[in-house]
Amino acid sequence: MASEKAPTVIKKYANRRLYHMGTSTYVTLEDLATMVRQGEDFVVTDAKSGDDITRSVLAQIMFEQESKVGQNLLPTTFLRQLIRFYGDNMQALVPRYLEFSMENLTRDQGKLRDQMEKTFGPTAFHAMEDQVRANMSFFTEAMKMWSPFVPPGGEEAKGAVPGAAPAAGGDIDDLKKQMADMQAKLETLTRK
Repeated sequence: MASEKAPTVIKKYANRRLYHMGTSTYVTLEDLATMVRQGEDFVVTDAKSGDDITRSVLAQIMFEQESKVGQNLLPTTFLRQLIRFYGDNMQALVPRYLEFSMENLTRDQGKLRDQMEKTFGPTAFHAMEDQVRANMSFFTEAMKMWSPFVPPGGEEAKGAVPGAAPAAGGDIDDLKKQMADMQAKLETLTRK
């Protein structure tokens, strides 16, 4: 689109300083985090090579946010599962899945907040945390289904594929029950 504003260019120098080309000032990672929250698009380039290093700077911002007390957004189990996907044959699918999930969450967050507060009152966010835990459990189990089959006894068993998930056993039935319960709760919320 011709009317779309070009992203702001931030240059990162060898001394790790970040320079905002639009305002001609040095900025911090916290300034960049604020820009992200405000919806301002930017790209970060290496001042010497010109390489786009936006992804690594965004990851660094996330790391700094996660290290603040009370700011944890990514559960340890999620981080471990995410690390397991690096080098796995599922690696190519994970980014699109996460993008799709975040787009849906972002699109529906206002509606979700209103419904949760109407239904559950001020403690609504505790219920949302429980829902997020259930979703993470579902995501983990779904990803295990894509992994190669592993004989009972884990990776140490003869012929097991290193890094593959253990057999799910009765977990599938539990997940089906959880999904049915979640579906019933969602239907109840949408009727109100």
